[in-house]
Amino acid sequence: MPVNFETFSKYSVAGPRYTSYPTALEFSEKFSYDSYVNRLKNGDSSRPLSLYFHLPFCRSACYFCGCNVVFTSKQDKLDRYIGYLKKEISILAGIIDTSRVVHQMHFGGGTPTYFSASQLEEIIDTVRSTFPNFAPDSEISCEVDPRFLNEEQVQVLTKNGFNRISFGVQDLDEKVQKAVHRVQPLDISKNAVELARKYGIKSVNIDLIYGLPYQTFDGFKQTLKQIRTLEPDRLAIFNYAHVPWLMKTMRKIDETTLPIPSEKLKILRHTIDYLSDEGYKMIGMDHFAKPEDELFLAIEKNQLHRNFQGYTTRGGADLVGIGLTSIGEGVDYYAQNLKDMSSYEEAIDANKLPFTRGVELSGDDLLRKAVIMQLMSNFKLDIRAIEKEFNIVFNEYFSDALKSLQLYVEDDLLKITPDFIEANATGAMLIRNISMAFDFYSKSHNSKKTFSKTI
Repeated sequence: MPVNFETFSKYSVAGPRYTSYPTALEFSEKFSYDSYVNRLKNGDSSRPLSLYFHLPFCRSACYFCGCNVVFTSKQDKLDRYIGYLKKEISILAGIIDTSRVVHQMHFGGGTPTYFSASQLEEIIDTVRSTFPNFAPDSEISCEVDPRFLNEEQVQVLTKNGFNRISFGVQDLDEKVQKAVHRVQPLDISKNAVELARKYGIKSVNIDLIYGLPYQTFDGFKQTLKQIRTLEPDRLAIFNYAHVPWLMKTMRKIDETTLPIPSEKLKILRHTIDYLSDEGYKMIGMDHFAKPEDELFLAIEKNQLHRNFQGYTTRGGADLVGIGLTSIGEGVDYYAQNLKDMSSYEEAIDANKLPFTRGVELSGDDLLRKAVIMQLMSNFKLDIRAIEKEFNIVFNEYFSDALKSLQLYVEDDLLKITPDFIEANATGAMLIRNISMAFDFYSKSHNSKKTFSKTI
């Protein structure tokens, strides 16, 4: 069933049915350092590990970016950070069972490839010697700014098992690029992709953003056409979230130059139609993959998962966040590292993990998390399986949520039976809104300035 954009626009652009992105849970200082350490120490050794490393440095600001970034041109700051990262890994090794199988590792940023080839190798060598049991089919990925990539870096990555690279492109219109302070001609991205292919990277993802200043339908249409020539295996096409009250660099963007919602919807409609015609399959409302890609195969088997890094086929793992601001996730908790570099270093100098805050999940939280994650990942909820796992009567426990979902049922976006809740193609694009019906915390956070709009 094709996407019905007229119905979609009622929920995502304006009007009484507009909803903001849900909060899920808020971290606090109530979840203590000792609580976090105890969970790492006593974690189920049969559960695999997912390791996330935050490499936060960039040379200059991209005004659209919502990441925690440190801007510097000084090489010694990168060397210093590596030293502290190695100390953090050593502290972690004294707490967690490092013999556990690692089935996912990700280098995020910032700009991981702002680090030189030798610096990347130093980090990887430390990780590999500390966590020796990587699964043969482990997913090892790195975010890459094509402006900062050379052959030596790609050689280091592929030699050490990296098999996925995500290239940030955002838009190819020079006027848009200048407005967001990121000039990156097509040739730079093309050369980076060719380097990855040359050394056998099996999966290349390209990130694009719609909703940036001076973007037009015709301009983004041309960007898509040019990006298609690079033959990416996946595309992540995100809606720009303009939150200048949270990110100072976004204040440099002239809000009057941002495309209006109807123009963004037009861009999204064309994106879906164009990529579908080109053989890509839509996954949720922001990912596209070729039919042979494991993401698409996973969704057909109801095995797709979602975490802080986006969609993945590697579920059932404990995510350990390492480095400045990194976020970790266990069975019944979330945890975050310190955001300030001096505080981060101070904690490690005291032989402590740089933990700052987290949250312990209650029984109700775990139930709601299972429901939301299943919907967000596979756009279908197995009601009977949830009832069996959590010993509830679903219709009684979630009576309010089911009532609120009737709007989606009436608009033919959602089907609700005694056994399943299932979204169609249009409903899948609104899965964030649909999932909010089960998000207890979103009900108490209704400020317009807290979160970004869905379109």
